[in-house]
Amino acid sequence: MAEATLPTTLAEAARRVMASADPAEKVALTRAYTDAWASGEIAEAGAALLPDRPARPARPELLAPRDMPKRKLGGDAGRAAFVHAIAHIELNAIDLAWDITTRFGATEDMPRAFYDDWAEVARDEAEHFDLLAQRLHDLGYAYGDLPAHDGLWQAAADTMDDLLARLALVPMVLEARGLDTAPEAVTRLKGAGDDATAAILAKIGDEEIPHVAAGVRWFDFLCDRRGLDPATTFQDLIRARFKGRLKGPFNRAARDEAGFPESYYLPLAA
Repeated sequence: MAEATLPTTLAEAARRVMASADPAEKVALTRAYTDAWASGEIAEAGAALLPDRPARPARPELLAPRDMPKRKLGGDAGRAAFVHAIAHIELNAIDLAWDITTRFGATEDMPRAFYDDWAEVARDEAEHFDLLAQRLHDLGYAYGDLPAHDGLWQAAADTMDDLLARLALVPMVLEARGLDTAPEAVTRLKGAGDDATAAILAKIGDEEIPHVAAGVRWFDFLCDRRGLDPATTFQDLIRARFKGRLKGPFNRAARDEAGFPESYYLPLAA
Protein backbone atom coordinates (compact mmCIF):
# COMPACT_ATOMS: atom_id res chain seq x y z
CA MET A 1 0.00 0.00 0.00
CA ALA A 2 1.16 3.51 -0.80
CA GLU A 3 0.82 4.82 2.79
CA ALA A 4 1.98 2.32 5.44
CA THR A 5 1.07 4.34 8.54
CA LEU A 6 -2.50 4.25 9.77
CA PRO A 7 -4.51 7.46 9.47
CA THR A 8 -5.47 9.08 12.76
CA THR A 9 -9.12 9.63 11.79
CA LEU A 10 -11.78 7.88 9.72
CA ALA A 11 -12.01 10.99 7.56
CA GLU A 12 -8.33 10.76 6.66
CA ALA A 13 -8.87 7.07 5.88
CA ALA A 14 -11.68 8.08 3.51
CA ARG A 15 -9.44 10.64 1.82
CA ARG A 16 -6.67 8.09 1.28
CA VAL A 17 -8.99 5.44 -0.14
CA MET A 18 -10.64 7.89 -2.51
CA ALA A 19 -7.23 9.21 -3.62
CA SER A 20 -6.09 5.73 -4.67
CA ALA A 21 -6.58 5.02 -8.38
CA ASP A 22 -5.57 1.35 -8.12
CA PRO A 23 -8.56 -0.90 -7.39
CA ALA A 24 -6.46 -3.53 -5.60
CA GLU A 25 -4.95 -0.88 -3.33
CA LYS A 26 -8.40 0.61 -2.73
CA VAL A 27 -9.57 -2.82 -1.52
CA ALA A 28 -6.46 -3.36 0.64
CA LEU A 29 -6.70 0.08 2.25
CA THR A 30 -10.39 -0.42 2.94
CA ARG A 31 -9.74 -3.73 4.68
CA ALA A 32 -6.93 -2.25 6.78
CA TYR A 33 -8.76 0.92 7.75
CA THR A 34 -12.12 -0.64 8.56
CA ASP A 35 -10.34 -3.23 10.72
CA ALA A 36 -8.53 -0.38 12.51
CA TRP A 37 -11.81 1.48 13.06
CA ALA A 38 -13.51 -1.64 14.45
CA SER A 39 -10.58 -2.32 16.81
CA GLY A 40 -10.29 1.28 17.99
CA GLU A 41 -6.87 1.91 16.45
CA ILE A 42 -8.65 4.64 14.52
CA ALA A 43 -10.87 6.22 17.16
CA GLU A 44 -12.09 9.56 15.82
CA ALA A 45 -14.34 10.39 12.87
CA GLY A 46 -12.47 13.62 12.23
CA ALA A 47 -12.68 15.82 9.14
CA ALA A 48 -10.95 15.89 5.76
CA LEU A 49 -11.34 17.57 2.41
CA LEU A 50 -12.53 14.96 -0.09
CA PRO A 51 -12.19 15.15 -3.87
CA ASP A 52 -15.35 15.70 -5.90
CA ARG A 53 -14.45 12.51 -7.78
CA PRO A 54 -12.45 9.53 -6.53
CA ALA A 55 -9.26 8.60 -8.34
CA ARG A 56 -9.75 6.00 -11.06
CA PRO A 57 -7.44 3.87 -13.21
CA ALA A 58 -6.92 4.83 -16.86
CA ARG A 59 -9.25 1.97 -17.82
CA PRO A 60 -12.13 1.19 -18.15
CA GLU A 61 -13.36 3.69 -20.69
CA LEU A 62 -16.37 5.50 -19.17
CA LEU A 63 -19.41 5.92 -21.41
CA ALA A 64 -22.83 7.47 -20.97
CA PRO A 65 -25.33 4.79 -19.90
CA ARG A 66 -27.15 5.06 -23.23
CA ASP A 67 -23.90 4.28 -25.09
CA MET A 68 -23.11 1.08 -23.22
CA PRO A 69 -23.21 -2.07 -25.39
CA LYS A 70 -26.05 -4.46 -24.63
CA ARG A 71 -25.11 -7.43 -22.46
CA LYS A 72 -26.19 -11.03 -23.03
CA LEU A 73 -25.33 -13.86 -20.66
CA GLY A 74 -24.58 -16.39 -23.39
CA GLY A 75 -20.91 -17.47 -23.57
CA ASP A 76 -17.93 -16.38 -21.52
CA ALA A 77 -17.79 -12.97 -23.22
CA GLY A 78 -21.39 -12.16 -22.28
CA ARG A 79 -20.95 -13.32 -18.71
CA ALA A 80 -17.68 -11.40 -18.42
CA ALA A 81 -19.44 -8.22 -19.58
CA PHE A 82 -22.12 -8.75 -16.92
CA VAL A 83 -19.54 -9.43 -14.17
CA HIS A 84 -17.48 -6.41 -15.28
CA ALA A 85 -20.53 -4.15 -15.02
CA ILE A 86 -21.29 -5.34 -11.48
CA ALA A 87 -17.61 -5.03 -10.50
CA HIS A 88 -17.64 -1.42 -11.66
CA ILE A 89 -20.70 -0.73 -9.51
CA GLU A 90 -19.00 -2.29 -6.50
CA LEU A 91 -15.81 -0.26 -7.03
CA ASN A 92 -17.90 2.92 -7.04
CA ALA A 93 -19.74 1.64 -3.98
CA ILE A 94 -16.47 1.43 -2.01
CA ASP A 95 -15.88 5.14 -2.59
CA LEU A 96 -19.54 6.01 -1.97
CA ALA A 97 -19.42 4.36 1.45
CA TRP A 98 -16.23 6.19 2.38
CA ASP A 99 -17.57 9.46 1.01
CA ILE A 100 -20.68 9.37 3.18
CA THR A 101 -18.55 8.95 6.33
CA THR A 102 -16.86 12.30 5.73
CA ARG A 103 -18.60 14.46 3.10
CA PHE A 104 -21.28 15.78 5.45
CA GLY A 105 -19.35 16.08 8.69
CA ALA A 106 -19.41 19.89 8.64
CA THR A 107 -23.20 20.03 8.44
CA GLU A 108 -24.40 16.95 10.36
CA ASP A 109 -23.36 15.80 13.83
CA MET A 110 -23.89 12.05 13.55
CA PRO A 111 -23.50 9.41 16.27
CA ARG A 112 -20.77 6.77 16.34
CA ALA A 113 -23.18 4.11 15.03
CA PHE A 114 -23.48 6.04 11.75
CA TYR A 115 -19.74 5.69 11.13
CA ASP A 116 -19.79 2.05 12.22
CA ASP A 117 -22.50 1.29 9.65
CA TRP A 118 -20.78 2.93 6.68
CA ALA A 119 -17.34 1.56 7.53
CA GLU A 120 -18.92 -1.90 7.49
CA VAL A 121 -20.59 -1.13 4.17
CA ALA A 122 -17.23 -0.03 2.72
CA ARG A 123 -15.68 -3.30 3.88
CA ASP A 124 -18.48 -5.35 2.27
CA GLU A 125 -18.19 -3.47 -1.03
CA ALA A 126 -14.44 -4.07 -1.11
CA GLU A 127 -15.00 -7.80 -0.61
CA HIS A 128 -17.64 -7.80 -3.35
CA PHE A 129 -15.33 -6.08 -5.82
CA ASP A 130 -12.53 -8.53 -5.01
CA LEU A 131 -14.79 -11.55 -5.59
CA LEU A 132 -15.93 -10.15 -8.94
CA ALA A 133 -12.40 -9.25 -10.02
CA GLN A 134 -11.33 -12.83 -9.30
CA ARG A 135 -14.31 -14.14 -11.26
CA LEU A 136 -13.37 -11.92 -14.21
CA HIS A 137 -9.89 -13.41 -14.10
CA ASP A 138 -11.40 -16.91 -14.21
CA LEU A 139 -13.32 -15.86 -17.34
CA GLY A 140 -10.15 -14.60 -19.00
CA TYR A 141 -10.68 -10.86 -18.38
CA ALA A 142 -9.59 -8.14 -15.97
CA TYR A 143 -11.34 -5.11 -14.58
CA GLY A 144 -10.84 -2.32 -17.12
CA ASP A 145 -10.95 -4.56 -20.20
CA LEU A 146 -14.51 -3.47 -21.02
CA PRO A 147 -16.28 -0.08 -20.99
CA ALA A 148 -18.35 1.04 -18.01
CA HIS A 149 -20.76 3.87 -17.25
CA ASP A 150 -20.51 6.65 -14.68
CA GLY A 151 -24.11 6.86 -13.53
CA LEU A 152 -23.53 5.78 -9.94
CA TRP A 153 -20.96 8.47 -9.16
CA GLN A 154 -23.16 11.03 -10.90
CA ALA A 155 -25.79 10.30 -8.23
CA ALA A 156 -23.15 11.09 -5.61
CA ALA A 157 -22.23 14.34 -7.35
CA ASP A 158 -25.89 15.34 -7.45
CA THR A 159 -26.29 14.89 -3.68
CA MET A 160 -23.12 16.40 -2.23
CA ASP A 161 -25.12 19.24 -0.71
CA ASP A 162 -27.35 17.19 1.61
CA LEU A 163 -26.90 13.93 3.52
CA LEU A 164 -30.66 13.31 3.46
CA ALA A 165 -30.68 13.47 -0.35
CA ARG A 166 -27.62 11.18 -0.55
CA LEU A 167 -29.31 8.56 1.62
CA ALA A 168 -32.49 8.74 -0.45
CA LEU A 169 -30.81 8.49 -3.83
CA VAL A 170 -27.97 6.03 -3.25
CA PRO A 171 -28.85 3.33 -0.70
CA MET A 172 -32.65 3.76 -0.89
CA VAL A 173 -32.96 3.90 -4.70
CA LEU A 174 -29.83 2.61 -6.42
CA GLU A 175 -28.80 -0.06 -3.92
CA ALA A 176 -32.40 -1.06 -3.30
CA ARG A 177 -32.74 -1.63 -7.04
CA GLY A 178 -30.01 -4.23 -6.67
CA LEU A 179 -32.22 -6.09 -4.21
CA ASP A 180 -34.93 -6.18 -6.90
CA THR A 181 -32.76 -7.39 -9.78
CA ALA A 182 -30.43 -9.86 -8.05
CA PRO A 183 -32.80 -12.87 -7.77
CA GLU A 184 -33.67 -12.86 -11.49
CA ALA A 185 -30.00 -12.44 -12.43
CA VAL A 186 -29.06 -15.39 -10.21
CA THR A 187 -31.71 -17.51 -11.90
CA ARG A 188 -30.52 -16.50 -15.37
CA LEU A 189 -26.89 -17.23 -14.52
CA LYS A 190 -27.78 -20.68 -13.20
CA GLY A 191 -29.80 -21.29 -16.37
CA ALA A 192 -26.72 -20.37 -18.41
CA GLY A 193 -24.68 -22.90 -16.43
CA ASP A 194 -22.67 -20.30 -14.51
CA ASP A 195 -23.16 -21.43 -10.92
CA ALA A 196 -19.93 -19.71 -9.80
CA THR A 197 -21.09 -16.22 -10.80
CA ALA A 198 -24.60 -16.98 -9.54
CA ALA A 199 -23.21 -17.79 -6.08
CA ILE A 200 -21.26 -14.53 -5.96
CA LEU A 201 -24.29 -12.49 -7.01
CA ALA A 202 -26.52 -14.25 -4.47
CA LYS A 203 -24.00 -13.43 -1.73
CA ILE A 204 -23.86 -9.79 -2.84
CA GLY A 205 -27.67 -9.58 -2.93
CA ASP A 206 -27.94 -10.90 0.62
CA GLU A 207 -25.26 -8.55 1.92
CA GLU A 208 -26.81 -5.49 0.26
CA ILE A 209 -29.90 -5.84 2.49
CA PRO A 210 -28.13 -4.35 5.55
CA HIS A 211 -26.72 -1.59 3.32
CA VAL A 212 -30.22 -0.54 2.33
CA ALA A 213 -31.26 -0.92 5.98
CA ALA A 214 -28.50 1.51 7.00
CA GLY A 215 -29.77 3.98 4.42
CA VAL A 216 -33.34 3.76 5.71
CA ARG A 217 -32.25 3.90 9.37
CA TRP A 218 -30.22 7.10 8.97
CA PHE A 219 -32.76 8.66 6.62
CA ASP A 220 -35.43 8.18 9.27
CA PHE A 221 -33.02 9.49 11.94
CA LEU A 222 -32.43 12.71 10.00
CA CYS A 223 -36.12 13.15 9.21
CA ASP A 224 -36.89 12.87 12.92
CA ARG A 225 -34.14 15.38 13.72
CA ARG A 226 -35.51 17.83 11.13
CA GLY A 227 -39.16 17.27 12.01
CA LEU A 228 -40.02 15.77 8.60
CA ASP A 229 -42.35 12.95 7.57
CA PRO A 230 -40.04 10.25 6.16
CA ALA A 231 -42.30 8.83 3.43
CA THR A 232 -43.32 12.24 2.07
CA THR A 233 -39.75 13.55 2.29
CA PHE A 234 -38.38 10.52 0.42
CA GLN A 235 -40.93 10.98 -2.35
CA ASP A 236 -40.25 14.71 -2.64
CA LEU A 237 -36.48 14.14 -2.84
CA ILE A 238 -36.75 11.43 -5.48
CA ARG A 239 -39.12 13.48 -7.62
CA ALA A 240 -36.70 16.41 -7.41
CA ARG A 241 -33.38 14.59 -7.74
CA PHE A 242 -33.86 11.25 -9.51
CA LYS A 243 -33.97 11.19 -13.29
CA GLY A 244 -36.87 8.94 -14.19
CA ARG A 245 -39.30 6.94 -12.08
CA LEU A 246 -38.78 3.92 -9.87
CA LYS A 247 -39.21 0.64 -11.73
CA GLY A 248 -40.83 -2.51 -10.42
CA PRO A 249 -41.21 -5.29 -9.81
CA PHE A 250 -39.91 -4.76 -6.29
CA ASN A 251 -38.36 -7.45 -4.13
CA ARG A 252 -40.69 -6.68 -1.27
CA ALA A 253 -39.35 -9.46 0.95
CA ALA A 254 -35.80 -8.07 0.80
CA ARG A 255 -37.00 -4.48 1.14
CA ASP A 256 -39.13 -5.44 4.15
CA GLU A 257 -36.11 -7.18 5.69
CA ALA A 258 -34.20 -3.92 5.22
CA GLY A 259 -36.96 -2.04 7.06
CA PHE A 260 -37.93 -0.15 3.91
CA PRO A 261 -41.72 0.38 3.98
CA GLU A 262 -43.57 0.15 0.67
CA SER A 263 -45.43 3.34 1.60
CA TYR A 264 -42.18 5.17 0.82
CA TYR A 265 -41.56 3.87 -2.69
CA LEU A 266 -44.79 2.49 -4.20
CA PRO A 267 -46.26 5.95 -4.86
CA LEU A 268 -43.20 6.64 -7.06
CA ALA A 269 -43.44 3.47 -9.15
CA ALA A 270 -43.81 3.66 -12.91
